[in-house]
Amino acid sequence: MKDSKTLGLTSPQGGGASASLYVHSTESFGSVDGPGIRFIIFLKGCHMRCRYCHNPDTWRMAGAEEKATTVTELLDQAERYRAYWGDKGGITVSGGEALLQIDGLIALFEEAHRRGINTCLDTAAQPFTRREPFYGKFLRLMQSTDTVLLDLKHIDSEAHRQLTGHGNENILDCARCLSDLGVPVWIRHVLVPGVTDDEDQLHRLRAFIDTLNNVERVEVLPYHTLGVYKWEELGIPYTLKDVPTPSKEQVACAEEILCGK
Repeated sequence: MKDSKTLGLTSPQGGGASASLYVHSTESFGSVDGPGIRFIIFLKGCHMRCRYCHNPDTWRMAGAEEKATTVTELLDQAERYRAYWGDKGGITVSGGEALLQIDGLIALFEEAHRRGINTCLDTAAQPFTRREPFYGKFLRLMQSTDTVLLDLKHIDSEAHRQLTGHGNENILDCARCLSDLGVPVWIRHVLVPGVTDDEDQLHRLRAFIDTLNNVERVEVLPYHTLGVYKWEELGIPYTLKDVPTPSKEQVACAEEILCGK
């Protein structure tokens, strides 16, 4: 059994509304990160090194000397915009990889539900494991999670490793777990020409999605280069600089396979 430190998880201080998270940034009016208008919280830390990541500035794990933000502070900030959420909006927690701060995330979502706030988790599920203590915490988190945005980057594990630095076996297992739990899921797939657009692989991905019983939506997200400047500022080589954005025809083909459009 591994503890949270061994698994590379960042633990908050305190519990309940006094628990805290290491926040990279927030966005007040997100319209594409879950149902309705949402307040988005981007957390620090990610173990993946996705070649097309547009937030490489969120990769670094927070240090012990860095100031964390309490659950109360985050939700008080979010509720300033509650009038704009309507019936479907709420908060979305993204990253980085939000599951690396699962203890604080549990406290945040449970307090959000106590306040009547809809919750959405945006994750690539790389930290997922059925080993304890993570699995018990994950099950508890799902009790206060209204929607999961699950990023399935590639159905082939070796291709996934070349793209992100990690295989996908545990990620697909997370998708199965969410299906068994009945947590509503939106599947997202970033379409990168020559990397994630192979039609045979897309059909394999669709076949996997068809084994799940909780998928409310499948989204094809066209690759873009809007975050390349962050790689340059951080001095990290960007290996997809010669890859074009997908054409309308390529996007339409992927949507026909994955979304049935």
